[in-house]
Amino acid sequence: MRLVLSFTLGMLTAVGGFLDIGDLVANAVIGSRFGMSLAWVIPVGIIGITLFTEMAARVTAVSGRAVFDLVRERLGARAGLANLLASYVITLLTMSAQIGGIALALELASGIHYLLWVPVAVALVWIVVWRMPFGWMEKTYGLLGLALVVFGVALWQLGPDWGGLMTSAASLSPPPNEEWSVWAYYGIALFGATMTPYSVLFFSSSGVEEKWTPRDLATARINIFFGFPVGGLLALAIMGCAAVWLMPASVQVEDLGQVALPVVAALGRIGLIVVLVGFFAATFGAALESALASGYGLAQYFGWPWGKTKPPEQVPYFQLAILLGLLAGTLFILTGLDPIKVVEYSIVLSAGALPLTYLPIFVVANDRGYLGDRVNSRFTNIVGSVYLVLLLAVSIVAIPLMLYTKAGQ
Repeated sequence: MRLVLSFTLGMLTAVGGFLDIGDLVANAVIGSRFGMSLAWVIPVGIIGITLFTEMAARVTAVSGRAVFDLVRERLGARAGLANLLASYVITLLTMSAQIGGIALALELASGIHYLLWVPVAVALVWIVVWRMPFGWMEKTYGLLGLALVVFGVALWQLGPDWGGLMTSAASLSPPPNEEWSVWAYYGIALFGATMTPYSVLFFSSSGVEEKWTPRDLATARINIFFGFPVGGLLALAIMGCAAVWLMPASVQVEDLGQVALPVVAALGRIGLIVVLVGFFAATFGAALESALASGYGLAQYFGWPWGKTKPPEQVPYFQLAILLGLLAGTLFILTGLDPIKVVEYSIVLSAGALPLTYLPIFVVANDRGYLGDRVNSRFTNIVGSVYLVLLLAVSIVAIPLMLYTKAGQ
C-alpha cells in the first residue's frame, strides 16, 4: 500500500493534467466524429509530456528548486516574462474551464444548473488549496481519479469490433465525409490538451514541496512513466467509447453528459455513479493543479516565498495570487460562456504557446551549473529537439487552423 501511495503524485498529475475537462471533452468529440483516426496523437503527446516532465523533475531533484524558478535566473527577465505570460494566461483559462467542469459534474449529479454550482466549486477548491495538507490532497484526488477506469470497462462491455477500431486507428486520415483541415485542427487541439503546460509546472513545484533530493529521482520517474501512460490509456478508452457508441448514433458531443452516455449504456446506474465520481475527481484535481500552478508561476518569477506546505501567513503573496486567479476564473465562467467552448479555445491556445513553455525547460535541463553530470543525455536531447521542432510547427498552424475551420465547424 505504501508503494501505491508513493505514486499518487503521478496519478494526480496525470488525471488532473492529462484527463481534465479538456481531455474528457476533446477525446469524446473526436471519437464521436472521427472514430479512432486521431488516436495516434495521444501516444505522441504522452512521449512529449513524459520527456519534458522528467527533465523538470530531474532539475528539481538535483538543484532543489522548481524548474521555472530557474528560468528567469538562467535566461533573464525578458525570456522569463515571456514564459510566465504564456503559461499563466493558458493556466487561467484552463482553471476557468476546470471550475466550469466541476460545476457541470455537479449539475449532472443533482439536476441543478451548473452556474449555481460555480461559487460552490470555487469555494471547495480554495478550501482544499488553503487548508488540506499537500499529501492528503495528492492521495485523495489522485486515487479518486482512477474511477475513470470505468470507461475501459464500458468499452469492453460494449463489445466493439476490435479489428475495426485498430484499422481506424491505423488509417492516419479523416473519415471520407470530413475535411483534412478540420481533422488536423482537432488533432492539434488534442495534442494541446495532452501537453498542457500547467501539469509540468505543478509536478516540478510539487517536488520542492516534498523536498526531493537526487535519491527521490527514481520515485519521481516511476510517477511520470506510470502516471502519464495510465492517463493516456484512459483517454483512449474515452475516445473508443465515443467511436463505438456515439459515432454510429450520429451523436455530436456538446456537453459533459454526452461524454458519459456510452458508460451508462454499458453499465447502467452503477456506471453512471462511478463516472460522475471520475468526472468530479478529474476536474477538481485539475482545478487544484492549475490554481496552484498559477500561484507557483507568479511567485517563482517575482521571487516571493511560496509553498502549499507552508502556513498561509508565511506566503501571503502566493496565497493571494491563487485567490485572485480563482476569482478571475470564476467571474469568467459566470459570464455565461459555455464551459465546453472555453475548453476548446483554451487547448488550442495552449498548443500555440507550447514552445514558450518547453524550450526553457530544455535549456535549463542542459545546464551543468545546475545539474552537473545529470544534464540531458544525447538521446534525450535528440528526442527533445525533435519535439521542439514539432511544438514550433504546431504553434505556427494552431491559430490559423482555428480561424480557417471556424473552430472545427
